Amino acid sequence: MFADIDRQLRKLSIYKPMQFKVTEIEFDFEDSQGELPYDEQVAIVDDVMSTTWEACDADDLVEEITSATGFCINSIDYCYVLK
Repeated sequence: MFADIDRQLRKLSIYKPMQFKVTEIEFDFEDSQGELPYDEQVAIVDDVMSTTWEACDADDLVEEITSATGFCINSIDYCYVLK
């Protein structure tokens, strides 16, 4: 199956989103302007780790966090939130 079709199918209502809690995350905070100040880096990491994220799977979780923060993820650890 093509990646775009698969991505769209995952977002349909037949796929129930799961909840994730990020336990560790490392971002690539460098951009064309240089590196983000340390206190801003800490604030972003704290915000991500204090949020319960909804996503279809791990790849979607990475996409959601990247979209929300504007930074690429180098590594991530997470756990599922059971209801």
